[in-house]
Amino acid sequence: MNSKSRKLFLADYLLTPSQRIESGAVLCEGDKILAVGGESAFSEEDKIEVVRLPNAYVTPGFIDSHIHGAGGFDCSSVKTSINPIDAMSRLLVERGITAFMPTVVASAHKTMLDNISRLAAEITRELPGADALGINLEGPFINPAKRGAQDESAIVEVDLGFARELIAAGNGLVKIMTFAPELDNSTGLIELLLENHIRPSMGHSIADEPQTLRAIDAGANHCTHLFNGMQPLHQRDMGLAGIALLDPRVTIELIIDGRHVHPRMVDLACRCKALDKLIGISDCTMAAGMPNGEYRIGPSSITVRDGFSQTESGVLAGTTTMLDTGWHSLMSCGHLPDTLAAQAVTGNPAAVFGYSDRGLLRPGCRADLAFFERKTNRALMTVRQGEVVFKAEQK
Repeated sequence: MNSKSRKLFLADYLLTPSQRIESGAVLCEGDKILAVGGESAFSEEDKIEVVRLPNAYVTPGFIDSHIHGAGGFDCSSVKTSINPIDAMSRLLVERGITAFMPTVVASAHKTMLDNISRLAAEITRELPGADALGINLEGPFINPAKRGAQDESAIVEVDLGFARELIAAGNGLVKIMTFAPELDNSTGLIELLLENHIRPSMGHSIADEPQTLRAIDAGANHCTHLFNGMQPLHQRDMGLAGIALLDPRVTIELIIDGRHVHPRMVDLACRCKALDKLIGISDCTMAAGMPNGEYRIGPSSITVRDGFSQTESGVLAGTTTMLDTGWHSLMSCGHLPDTLAAQAVTGNPAAVFGYSDRGLLRPGCRADLAFFERKTNRALMTVRQGEVVFKAEQK
């Protein structure tokens, strides 16, 4: 590969995210990062394409590992969505998100299997914007008492035969499944998931201390959107939320839209967890990037008004706030420095799901970069595998 395939990206500073580099530069060759450092360490050779964005900073491309849809596409309704997954992929990349895990809620048995099969087929092809890394199953083996916006009729007890069907429908692409640890045979489900290299995640649950610890000891080391879909913290009764905060084996997700979790609870989570065990998620629905109106999350109807997503009964139903906006709450509410806040939406999800070539500005990694405006934090440009796939209009 000759120097003509090299691009030098320059900005005010980089968040790698482990460190902040002022007057930063990222040299890419083809689809890989070749070198990272201060601008003074690089020469602007004639045969190298130089891309300079003033008043901007650079992070690795964001990774949203828990997102139900966007741009009119519902991951739980592939066949009947307003728009195809391509619309979701394009919208995400316009927000600096270069990878995502389409997340599916519980539906009727045959419907859920058919949807997962269709979704798996969709994400095996090249998408026009953000890449789909795999499928996130949020159910159906959850507790109906903490179902949130999920359809109660689609929630079932642990059925290992059904679990095997779900895994098979995903054609090797199911990466994580949410389940309630208090359900009978949850330990058997954990074993089955681990055998298939799927991450067992505890959530939508009223599990008590013994039930939660039994699941963790069996290998469940992930907690789906901490604080949401579980019993609240209590000074005498320890349940899933408290144990997930304190147990160093457990990685937690936080919905960082500023509405699902009180700012002080975000602060509490950031104080309690080792920061490599914290993943920021959007929990977006198909309504993200769309106007007010009526939408769906799987079989459930939701109403979106000015950013609020609710069911008919008033239950919060996901969000419309994407990671490019949400991650700032980790700084403003969690009091994290920008490096650690960026890590929660880049390096951490990449590491947890075994993608060692993503989520970092480091030689040898994929050239997935997100550029944001310094004062407004508006997404300015996104680079995927060394190619500019989005550039905002100048204001």
